[in-house]
Amino acid sequence: MAHIHLQDGTLPFAWVAIWWALALVLLAVCLVQLRRRPLEPGRLTLAALCTATVFALFQVEIPVLGGVHLSLMPLVGVLLGPLLGTVVALVVNIFSAAIGHGGWSIIGANVLVNATELITAWAVFRGTAGRSGSFFVRGAGATFLALFAGNLVMIGIVLVSGIQGVTGGTSALVSSLLLIGAVNLAVGAVEAVLTGYLVAYLARVRPDILGERPALPPAPETEGAHL
Repeated sequence: MAHIHLQDGTLPFAWVAIWWALALVLLAVCLVQLRRRPLEPGRLTLAALCTATVFALFQVEIPVLGGVHLSLMPLVGVLLGPLLGTVVALVVNIFSAAIGHGGWSIIGANVLVNATELITAWAVFRGTAGRSGSFFVRGAGATFLALFAGNLVMIGIVLVSGIQGVTGGTSALVSSLLLIGAVNLAVGAVEAVLTGYLVAYLARVRPDILGERPALPPAPETEGAHL
């Protein structure tokens, strides 16, 4: 998945401030909208569970090109929506920075990347509701498109900001970012399959969590009409 694993001082301060400002504006919009609608206790419990699960998964690295990992951020978007999901992304990134998984100054940029993933997944999953296609296909497709969008935002943020101390030039940076993006998408394909199975399972056992109505049992057959 897309996540900027850079330490403090890597990005120029001016761009760090810009990404933080954009992230704070996004978070302010989410919090204002959340205050306007009552939150069910079950939704808050689900948000806490998602936060703990995603944070734990963030720390499990696959030893490829310095370490990649799954995120489940697209699944967070499907389950919680863009408003509560963005708050979860902030908390996860704060906890991650606290244990050295990325710098504190990068939190704003990473919130934007993660918000892109969960908002895209939510939009694609909701947009395909009622159309032909299983829950597995909808979940997997939404996840892969979300991770693709997150990779584009991650690459764009790093390219626009630039990395202080890099001497190889822009072409070397672009080549490195494209390689990282390709690896992220390969891992994203695996995450898409896993998320598709999770969504299909939840659709069977708890469709209400996905915002879907449970299937009605078939009406009992009658032997004959009663006058």
